[in-house]
Amino acid sequence: MCMTSALYRDQFENEALTGAVNLLAIEPLGHGATSCPTEHFTYWDTAVMALQVMDKLGVQRAYALGTSQGGWMVTRMALLAPEKIQGLILLGTSLDYESEDSRTKGCWDPATLLTPFFEKWSSTTTTTDFVIDDVWCGMVGSVGFGEHGTPEKAAFWTKTLQEVYKGDEGRKKAKMALLNLLSRDGLLHRLRDVKCPVYWLQGTKDIPYGTTVPAEQIKLFTSAPKAELTFIPDGGHYLNATNPAEVADAILKMTTTAP
Repeated sequence: MCMTSALYRDQFENEALTGAVNLLAIEPLGHGATSCPTEHFTYWDTAVMALQVMDKLGVQRAYALGTSQGGWMVTRMALLAPEKIQGLILLGTSLDYESEDSRTKGCWDPATLLTPFFEKWSSTTTTTDFVIDDVWCGMVGSVGFGEHGTPEKAAFWTKTLQEVYKGDEGRKKAKMALLNLLSRDGLLHRLRDVKCPVYWLQGTKDIPYGTTVPAEQIKLFTSAPKAELTFIPDGGHYLNATNPAEVADAILKMTTTAP
């Protein structure tokens, strides 16, 4: 929901992590400092872009971690370039589209909640004075951090999002980031083709996706040499920010036990 690489600040400040692995944060298209030569793009385009970043930096193989939407993106990376992705760490996610089935299992209903924002941002005229509103910024924090939210976090993310999403280009960027979320394709029938290990961490207080769907979907990684799901007690949706210690342990576990 429009976060930037600052969401991973705890990981970059963790000396145990930075001493063991090289960390690289890649912002998805429609987020942070990214730009795109076309107005329309999908999560598949973000996956391709992230793989291109790896190529540009000379990174031949890597473990890919994704939070929320990032889970959908890194799984696409593993499908598109299995020779490059050594393992997946999925945090606070679902790999279905926003389906009716998922809603019957405790997932949210983003179409009802978020479509009014999409319509509001779909102006046919130039909007040079656009600034993303406080309502959106507040919702991003409340959904993502839940009980772990603080006034300081709310102020930081409101300031950050309003710097990213301003002017006509910012409006278009926000619109497409939201459209990607609302209209993404599901991956459930593709998960059998993921060949790398998968560690999935889900907070027990994840607002958008709950705990039922992850417990079902982890079983679909039938070709992965290992597919583990761990529930983090009281963990929120932005799990790497609400429970950074547990996420650091998962990163070190995967990267230090890999063959």
